Amino acid sequence: MTMAPNVTARLLIEALPYIRRFTGKVVVVKVGGLPMTDPARMRSLAKDILLLHSVGIRPVLVHGGGPQIDVEMARAGIAVERIDGLRVTDEAALDIVRMVLVGKTNRQLVSAINALEPVAVGVAGEDARLLEAEAIDPRLGFVGKVVAVRGALLHDFLDDGLIPVVSTIGADASGQPYNINADDAARAIAIAMGAEKLIYLTGTPGLLADPDDSTSVISLLSATEARAQINQSGVTGGMIPKLTACAEAIEGGVNAAHMLDGRVEHSILVELFTDEGIGTKICDEQQ
Repeated sequence: MTMAPNVTARLLIEALPYIRRFTGKVVVVKVGGLPMTDPARMRSLAKDILLLHSVGIRPVLVHGGGPQIDVEMARAGIAVERIDGLRVTDEAALDIVRMVLVGKTNRQLVSAINALEPVAVGVAGEDARLLEAEAIDPRLGFVGKVVAVRGALLHDFLDDGLIPVVSTIGADASGQPYNINADDAARAIAIAMGAEKLIYLTGTPGLLADPDDSTSVISLLSATEARAQINQSGVTGGMIPKLTACAEAIEGGVNAAHMLDGRVEHSILVELFTDEGIGTKICDEQQ
């Protein structure tokens, strides 16, 4: 469908003040789900990230790859086991996680951006100890939490006109790799870089007041309200770590965190550059 010129002009005028506001600011985007499994949606995401870059915003793309890891583990005959939502990762599973995240999904995202303009650079969290990690729980094996981020390294990439694409394998001081939850890694990166925004692309329209009603999106929450929502009966599964990460990001100095529907094309642009916005926004109570 061709958009009328006056409609296009109105959208550009609406976007202009937002572009001015966010120029020079870091925006961390965590992606998983559909954009990682649908080539067309991955290309669309690549266009969105490149547009942010082109107007002077400093995007950092962070990704997981849970469904792809499950597939490869099944092929290897390794059972998937989780404790409190985290994948139990022994040595054999860790090899698969590294192969999928660093060798496959990271390369796909980098290639999708570079097919449009050669500005994306893939980096694993274990490279140059970008994400320093330590073990969470002996029962989980090689599953780690981020204890330090070399944010300056990512700023260096951005200063050179590049878009960092980060796979969430970290390492401890001895070089031992760890599987890190991508939601938590994105939070840690956003805080370390002093990001303006942290965006989670999810498989839902946002946080729902009624889990059975996809139109009941809660559009705005404070960090305190987000934490209170975690204890609500309708908030389960992957929404819990995302809400926790959003609240911690705000408490750590990030200006705003967003949960957007990654199934909706250009949801990042709609949220950042239009008055109406989309999804759920978590911010400081004073905003």
